[in-house]
Amino acid sequence: MSRLIRRCLLPLLLLAALPASAEDTAMLDAVRAFLTAEAAPLGDEVSVTLYPPAAHFPTCHQPTPFLRDTSRAPLGRLSVGVRCSGEDRRTRYLQAEVSVIGRYPVTAHAIEAGTRLTRDDLEERRGELDRLPRRALRSVEAIVGQEARRSLAAGRAIQSHQVRAPRLVERGASVILEAGGQGFRVTRQAEALGAGGRGERIRVRLDDRRILEGRIIGRNRLAVEG
Repeated sequence: MSRLIRRCLLPLLLLAALPASAEDTAMLDAVRAFLTAEAAPLGDEVSVTLYPPAAHFPTCHQPTPFLRDTSRAPLGRLSVGVRCSGEDRRTRYLQAEVSVIGRYPVTAHAIEAGTRLTRDDLEERRGELDRLPRRALRSVEAIVGQEARRSLAAGRAIQSHQVRAPRLVERGASVILEAGGQGFRVTRQAEALGAGGRGERIRVRLDDRRILEGRIIGRNRLAVEG
């Protein structure tokens, strides 16, 4: 390496080796503690890696971390926001990676489509939860009683789109609609125009050809609201 290149690189290497300021360290510590607490219920061991923003910001007083996407579990690569108090109230964003070791269910054997899953169809394994498919179901309780939408191979994590609630209504079935309010209840027969499980909404056709939408509440029974 030439002397000129060494002279150019040395300041950069020294700069990279300098420790973060106490304020930056406090912010990163707050984010790490926040993510560790958020991920702790998922498994036995939590590891958090932070990637601070390259841009330099003023000191962040009383950092309050939050997750930008609260719809997903705090696993894998995440974007974390940090709100600051004081004069500079700008929100900081940084990237983090959360790894969790824990237990998760897999299929104990091959499953045929249409099978209603029981505990005997599942077995637990221990591993890195962040390495599972994003939509993997991580608890036995979330799977037992569900129906396989398709055939499932043995030893695989089960994803949410691979199962569904058991069908309580089939397309074309004769169903009972229930509507009620304070002090009254009305029922009416209709034809199901779709199929579904408990809690799902489907359309039905009345004898006078009107189309309504109802929520499935039982075997061939739907509730009409409003």
